[in-house]
Amino acid sequence: MRKILIVFAALLAHAGLALAQQDVVVVLDSGDARITLIDQATRQPIGSFATGKEPHHLMATPDNRDLIVANAVGNDLMLLNPQTGKPIGSVADIPDPYQIGFSPDHRWFVVNCLRLNRVDIYRYDQGKFLLAKRIALKALPSHLAFTADSKTVYVSLQETNSVAAIDLPTQSVLWTMKVGETPAGLWLTPGDKTLLVALTGSDAVVAVDPRTRTIVKRIVTGKAAHNFRSMADGRHVLVSNRVSDTISILDMDTLTKVGDITGLRPGPDDMELSADRRWLWVTFRFARSVGVIDMQTRKLVDVIPVGKSPHGIYFYNRAPFYDNLPQPSASPSGQPVALSPTLSLPAAR
Repeated sequence: MRKILIVFAALLAHAGLALAQQDVVVVLDSGDARITLIDQATRQPIGSFATGKEPHHLMATPDNRDLIVANAVGNDLMLLNPQTGKPIGSVADIPDPYQIGFSPDHRWFVVNCLRLNRVDIYRYDQGKFLLAKRIALKALPSHLAFTADSKTVYVSLQETNSVAAIDLPTQSVLWTMKVGETPAGLWLTPGDKTLLVALTGSDAVVAVDPRTRTIVKRIVTGKAAHNFRSMADGRHVLVSNRVSDTISILDMDTLTKVGDITGLRPGPDDMELSADRRWLWVTFRFARSVGVIDMQTRKLVDVIPVGKSPHGIYFYNRAPFYDNLPQPSASPSGQPVALSPTLSLPAAR
């Protein structure tokens, strides 16, 4: 009986560890070249460690086995365990990986080389990155977004106030168009109907029809509109406004702003949403901190100190990220994704 209890206790401990592993929040302190790990449940920092120079963005591999941290000035990729945040490997000789992304079919890995003014396209095959082509693009290629069929990737060009469309099968530029001052974050609405472009040099998001290459609407959000995060309800997307210190809620059907989250610390930037869509985590780029927002009340309820210039943020048990792709029916662990009822959204104010 005693042996059975010991084994049972060990199993419970193992289950508790697995659960704890899924609660780790990974924050990239780009100004310190470090990563801060936070316990998602207690909202307390639990460790930090060095990375390469200027880690700005991160994303999981298609199989969710590795979390890629892109060290822009370090010219390499650091691989983490996505559940624990612990380093497990690296990929050398990836020049200037400022922004990164996998095509939905997992065939292509695209790197925006902000410093080098180019986009590098790699074939991705069983964890290997094989360079297919380097495309010079002036200037300052920043964020990116893929069409659902994996044929096109859109890239924002901050210095030339433009967006470029790249054909992935041929690795060639299809077109470029002017969109407004210092475009940054890009977002495709369901069905790839509209390309949303956040204008960090202005106070708005512009809605582009990529088929006609025309701006169909300008949506005023706040100063330095910067990056997007889906609310995972099929209709609403968030955009951070880095100078207004707000996050706006946009309706992707009507292309209107339907609300604002205010009372934030300076420089809201990248965002991550809990699997139940209750808690929005956001990096405060200019305040050395990360915030937690209760999406039911739209109030900032916690602030956690981290390192200098926190940028990218990720946790494993998150809500679905993209709006133009089919929503997964199961989480990476094989468990169904539980989504809370759609949160009520009062009128903009």
